[in-house]
Amino acid sequence: MQSVSGLRSGEHMVLSDKDIKRALKEGRIRVNPSPDLTTQLGPCSIDLRLNNVFRVFERSRAPYIDTRVTDCEDLMREVTVKLDEPFIMQPGELVLASTHETLELPDDLLARLEGRSSLARLGIIVHGTAGVFEPGWRGHPTLELGNLGPMPVALHPLMRICSFTFEELSSPSEVPYWKKGGKYLGQAGADPSRFRTEKDMELGYRMTRAPELRPDRNDKPPRAPAPQSGTETTAPNTQ
Repeated sequence: MQSVSGLRSGEHMVLSDKDIKRALKEGRIRVNPSPDLTTQLGPCSIDLRLNNVFRVFERSRAPYIDTRVTDCEDLMREVTVKLDEPFIMQPGELVLASTHETLELPDDLLARLEGRSSLARLGIIVHGTAGVFEPGWRGHPTLELGNLGPMPVALHPLMRICSFTFEELSSPSEVPYWKKGGKYLGQAGADPSRFRTEKDMELGYRMTRAPELRPDRNDKPPRAPAPQSGTETTAPNTQ
């Protein structure tokens, strides 16, 4: 039995340029605005372009980030640059950005965000650990831009900033990203971290699976074991 892309059931393979073009034509993968395939399509990936809106951290607004309570909206400032102006990435800086295009995935494909070699050689990375886009994902992909190099680097809106590869699942996901209501579903730009929205789920886990961590637990010092019958206890030497 073969899947929509022609793969046999149970096979997990990266889509080739031919399969990517077919998926775009059939609407299984949706990229808007439509990419220029002569420049953006690679042998097994498609390049997306950089948007002109960035979010930068305002480090003076808080002494640290508490992943349980900090609203990262309050710690970030939005910066919009003109299309003919650069955005300067300073060494050691982390900036959130997004692609110019939106991306929509079907329920049986996942996408992987990859950097570009030419930018990596300047020290520019496009994501930290969030490289997988789950089946059913929809929106503007967020980029976690970092400059690992020793010099500032000018990034220009609409430049090719990253690439995506696509892999077919063994079967369509039962609960794709759109169905489970993922917290970044339909994001329109470089949205900040929403980690703190997970606190109820995490607290629920701690209360049900790890009762020893319950905040209402009254910790008492352990009692000393009672002496066994037939044994004598001696007073400690106080000399």
